[in-house]
Amino acid sequence: MGKFDHLFQKSKDGANHEVRSFARYVIVSTSVVLVFLCFLIHDNAFRLVKSVSVAKQQEKQMKAMEKEISEMDKEMHYLTNDRDSLEKFAREKFGFSEAGEDVYLIQDK
Repeated sequence: MGKFDHLFQKSKDGANHEVRSFARYVIVSTSVVLVFLCFLIHDNAFRLVKSVSVAKQQEKQMKAMEKEISEMDKEMHYLTNDRDSLEKFAREKFGFSEAGEDVYLIQDK
């Protein structure tokens, strides 16, 4: 305790008995309340730290999803406005072909 060692030595109370007793009471009761707040109640400090961490993680995830949505919007714009990109998309994704063309599908192992 260092600085407060003299508060808990009753032999040094002397004429300041009431003041020192009150100081001991305040220190002990404050310690008990802090322990109660940190460890025993349902919404403790550890849960608060964990929820802040989860919130930051979800914000990062939201930014990634917003970026993905903007990329999909760009792709959708190209597919609806450019016939060449639509044809390329259909050929790559679904194996579409024009009449008379042969399509060869190569599958990776």
